[in-house]
Amino acid sequence: MTNVRWGLLAAGGIAGAYAHALQQTASKGAAAVASRDKAKAQKFADNFKIPKVYGSYEELLADKDIDAVYISTPHPHHAEWAIKAADAGKHMVCEKPLTMSLADTMTVIEAARRNNVFLMEAFMYRCTPQTAKVYQLIRDGAIGQVRIINASFAFTCGYGNPDGRLMNPALGGGGILDVGCYTVSMARLIAGAALGKDFADPIDVQGAGHIGKTGVDEWAAATLKFDNDILARLLTGVQINAENSVVIWGSDGRIEIPSPWFVHGREPGSASFTLQRGGKDPEQVPCPADKGIYALEAEIAMTAIAKGHTQAPCPAMSWGDSLSQARTIDRWRAAIGLSYPCETVAAYAQPLDRKPLAIRSPNKMPYGEIPGVGKKISRLIMGTMAQENIGHATALFDDFYARGGNAFDTAHIYAGGNTEVLLGQWLKNRGLREKVVVIVKGAHPPATHVQGIREQFNVSLDRLKIDYADMYFMHRDNTDIPVGEFVDCLNELKAAGRVRAFGGSNWTKERIDAANAYAAKAGKTGFVAVSNNFSLAQMLNPLWGGCLASSTPEYRAWHKKTQIANLAWSAQARGFFDPARASKANTSDPGMVATWYSDDNFRRQGRAIELAAKYKCHPMAIATAYVLGIKDFPLFAMVGPATLEESAATFAALDVQLTDKEVRWLNLED
Repeated sequence: MTNVRWGLLAAGGIAGAYAHALQQTASKGAAAVASRDKAKAQKFADNFKIPKVYGSYEELLADKDIDAVYISTPHPHHAEWAIKAADAGKHMVCEKPLTMSLADTMTVIEAARRNNVFLMEAFMYRCTPQTAKVYQLIRDGAIGQVRIINASFAFTCGYGNPDGRLMNPALGGGGILDVGCYTVSMARLIAGAALGKDFADPIDVQGAGHIGKTGVDEWAAATLKFDNDILARLLTGVQINAENSVVIWGSDGRIEIPSPWFVHGREPGSASFTLQRGGKDPEQVPCPADKGIYALEAEIAMTAIAKGHTQAPCPAMSWGDSLSQARTIDRWRAAIGLSYPCETVAAYAQPLDRKPLAIRSPNKMPYGEIPGVGKKISRLIMGTMAQENIGHATALFDDFYARGGNAFDTAHIYAGGNTEVLLGQWLKNRGLREKVVVIVKGAHPPATHVQGIREQFNVSLDRLKIDYADMYFMHRDNTDIPVGEFVDCLNELKAAGRVRAFGGSNWTKERIDAANAYAAKAGKTGFVAVSNNFSLAQMLNPLWGGCLASSTPEYRAWHKKTQIANLAWSAQARGFFDPARASKANTSDPGMVATWYSDDNFRRQGRAIELAAKYKCHPMAIATAYVLGIKDFPLFAMVGPATLEESAATFAALDVQLTDKEVRWLNLED
């Protein structure tokens, strides 16, 4: 596909630049344009000789003759239309910023991954010969080791139109999102080149700025620190004139780029920058281009689409690059206290694509049952320790539910209660209370007593905004208290309709047996489940005080005999099966080392890596599939992805059907 048929979503000024650029490519122009104002779209089409005109974006996305779309709606609408475009099977170039936050960027990229379509964030300067040349010179060490990067992009728009795009927070206004994002992307690119990578994540972000009366950042500055003590100084604004240049200082020279952003302009031409090596005289490095900057951007996309690629090559923006970009901008905004209306709790009352949340087809999720719960329970259970805010929680929870997941594990102690608040808000936003299983844990030391159960349980339900828990687990046992006291208390909660089923987290099999013997004698309900660790990696030392594992032969035999379910926490061994996180050479995580590092566990990791190559998935999916492959007692796997990329790697387990022989082999039984 070299002659990509392009549709333009929106008919504003930047769309005009792209329409003009497409005339310089093999596509010979855009094939369609859409605007909510059809008259505006028609006028735009007349100017650029575009044959098809639509009065809605939905109509354009429904056009089977359109291969790719260029999205240039206001910033807060990028996520909605990018997801809808992906679901319509359209390749995409989306204007910067790709979305308003890291959470939304994750969701858009996951939509592109799910639909196998090309997606690129539109930083046109990244697609030019000049940027490619600078990147390569830095990577080759032309100025020695990079020390400081200075990047600025700012202008004065005036105060005449407070409701316009640049000054209106509802439209994503302000300097950081409009042009400061360029400086962030350049700093990360140059730091990445200096470190031998496509891009780099800053290890520290400090910022300051002025938020004006309309609620947007009128000017702002940031300092980014990267590995090797590379520093970047960034300046941006919409009410300040600046030099708009980039200077890179190294240990043995410097590079000065007078026109880093618009380079040679919208037409074919040439740009240049200054390279000064060591004590030598400065030299001008010419960078001719046979097309304008936006045409070069379109051609990068078209070439990738023709090759069947879903991501652009460096130095254009890949998905990982866009995630790093959004993460850094979030940190800069947080440093100056800048937020937007689209980030409020109310704004996430609907999914980003504004469609009702539904389980996607085909649903590959396996389900199980636990006595008393009265609902089917997804065998993958979403842990709720990683979610940071309502946007992040919404991204993870929406994705989990759409994949068929319906069980959520939370606890009174997690994040001081914030995760319960976030889950409760999501449940309220989606109206899904009766379709999901909410697992509440309480009685964490030192509150492992009857009074602690009652007090913490009531607080948890208040945070969650629910009337009952589908399941309740005591987070720890207290062997100084007769087990009958706990059974009596939990039966009271059950009789009051506050709990449907209960069990013990990190309880020994002996205490569970004693509790159930007491319950049977007293004619009461006993413990129906435990929540102990179970994973392919064998736990060497307790991850936290009082932690227990059910993956030993003794516990497995007990589970098989009693058929008591295990809702296994850390079913993925906290990332041990990700070679990037756990290797014999990587001892940076003391908890990981103490809990999982052993010769046998590394043998298991090696076998998981081998099977991952066979099944074409991440080793973490193999570790998850191992737990799901245990069939001799009810076993559920609690997982806690912090990103949608981790979710995708985890849910790939549902496409892996390990044989009984492979399950035994993974656990060194064969």
